[in-house]
Amino acid sequence: MTLEFAKAFAIAIGGISPALAIGLIGYAAMTSIGRNPEADKKIFVPMLLGMAFAEAIAIYALIIAFTL
Repeated sequence: MTLEFAKAFAIAIGGISPALAIGLIGYAAMTSIGRNPEADKKIFVPMLLGMAFAEAIAIYALIIAFTL
């Protein structure tokens, strides 16, 4: 019973937090591009890197949930 709760807690927190982070990164990038359209090439790559690093946290949480 406790192990199932630990798995559910790990994947819930490990999934919600990166999802919020990716949403905030995308929102901030689109707002920045909307205010300064000429800077889209300078904003796009850091935005993708930030999203990839946030997604890696979700993958780590999934691996932890599988190993429990």
